[in-house]
Amino acid sequence: MTAIPLNALIFDVDGTLADTESVHRAAFNQAFAELGMDWEWDEALYTKLLDISGGKERILHYWKTTQPDMQEVGAMALQETINRLHEFKTAAYERAVNEGAVSLRPGVLKLMDEALSQGLQLAIATTTSPVNIAALLRHAVGPDWRLNFTAIGDASTAPLKKPHPQVYLQMLSKLQLPPAACLAFEDSSNGLRAATAAGLATLITPTRYTAHQNFGAAMRVVPDLSQINLSQLRHWHAESQPAERVK
Repeated sequence: MTAIPLNALIFDVDGTLADTESVHRAAFNQAFAELGMDWEWDEALYTKLLDISGGKERILHYWKTTQPDMQEVGAMALQETINRLHEFKTAAYERAVNEGAVSLRPGVLKLMDEALSQGLQLAIATTTSPVNIAALLRHAVGPDWRLNFTAIGDASTAPLKKPHPQVYLQMLSKLQLPPAACLAFEDSSNGLRAATAAGLATLITPTRYTAHQNFGAAMRVVPDLSQINLSQLRHWHAESQPAERVK
């Protein structure tokens, strides 16, 4: 059997398209201050908290960890507070992106342009909010950025966060492609676990927040995409397919 050709690239957002985590951390801290909370997440703490996918989930995990006796806070009041914190955080992040605090990682835009010029589909599979995606890509690509993507999966469409593969399974369904026809791009072990659970070969471009994580299941681990082109990806993609398929 021959190898299945590469037909689509599926990108995570935070850490993968752009090294956003420092800006996210600052936005969380700004939200805490605006609501009069004495929390402050330094880089070491935030690195650990990134093991929890999703901003609201991260806040809840930290709250439970630092204040285990939460019975006096009703479930509804707790969720309302988390929602309000996340709204403040999202607004602070969007302001920072619009002010130029974040740019795409090296090679990302070049690879996307090359893929589109050769007829490949692009998709996004992330646990971040639609507002965060729009802020980043509108600033980096332009107002028509959505036209570049066949499908977008985010926190609003996939409530089961990575490492659950829900968002990747949704994207495969929308692309109408088998996993073997696609490549995933991630920066974290949770993202890698989600992508591989959906059957996707995965390229990892770690950041300083994720470099310590286990990427043993990755197709390749590279510093960034600056030296990667579509020909190289096609070669790695073919190599990643089971031997019986490419006989």
